[in-house]
Amino acid sequence: MNPQQQKWFYLLVLALVWGSSFILMKKALIGLTPIQVGALRMIFTAIFLLSVAFPSLKKIQKEHYRYVVFTALAGTFIPGFLFAFAITNIDSSIVSILNSLTPFYTLILGASIFGFTFKRKQLFGILIGLVGTLILILKGASLNPNQNYWFAFLIIIGSVGYALNANMIKKYLSDVPALSIVTGNFLLLLVPAIIVLGCTDFFATLDVKNEVLMESLGYLAILSIVGTGIAKTIYNKLVHISDPVFSSSVAYLIPLVAIFWGFLDGEKLSGIQIFAGAIILFGVYLVNKNR
Repeated sequence: MNPQQQKWFYLLVLALVWGSSFILMKKALIGLTPIQVGALRMIFTAIFLLSVAFPSLKKIQKEHYRYVVFTALAGTFIPGFLFAFAITNIDSSIVSILNSLTPFYTLILGASIFGFTFKRKQLFGILIGLVGTLILILKGASLNPNQNYWFAFLIIIGSVGYALNANMIKKYLSDVPALSIVTGNFLLLLVPAIIVLGCTDFFATLDVKNEVLMESLGYLAILSIVGTGIAKTIYNKLVHISDPVFSSSVAYLIPLVAIFWGFLDGEKLSGIQIFAGAIILFGVYLVNKNR
């Protein structure tokens, strides 16, 4: 597989995995609170990564750790809680759509703060994708008038965090293996996540005979290991072999998968949303044409 094929392969794998993560989070929230979901997701992922990839931490030099801390906070800790709260008030498919603003923020922050350049056609592609995203948001709001769309701002903040994460990895951690970065992130987040979980009633109410709770923990385990640990490693590798804008364009593909799962779960879907999805795909094509 040549580098160009490898980039597209990673992008599609991430779209499938992260597009499925929203419905998994929604299922996990049936038996857990948003704070518990955010904290347990980090704890499960940390345990998994430290058990299989602890030696990779040797590749992180002392001067890298400040950026590993920043990427852990911006790319995992803060968004992890924000997305969990948002999904309690907005359909999982809509949350994924709002997250597709990430490439736009990535380009803007990359050019204004990190000194990255971009081509005009990339901007056109992102704007076209943004149009598709706005159509999806507006249609989603009309189909679900009883949902609290103020929680959309939590997704916007989380998406800015993802954009900062992608740019920081490319600029400051490009010489650190992808697995090392992710393992370092979750090593640093393990203790804070345990403290946050301890501030909830999780341990006091934990009952292995509670089928709803156990099912929620099962969904969360899948989300943590596959959707966080493995997927973030692939994402960091993708940033290394391409650039932040290409990598973050996965956010435009994620809603297509998430809407499919949401539809199977009873969430409403319209022909206009399908059309908007096609617009998003065209935007992705323009962003990445001849790259």
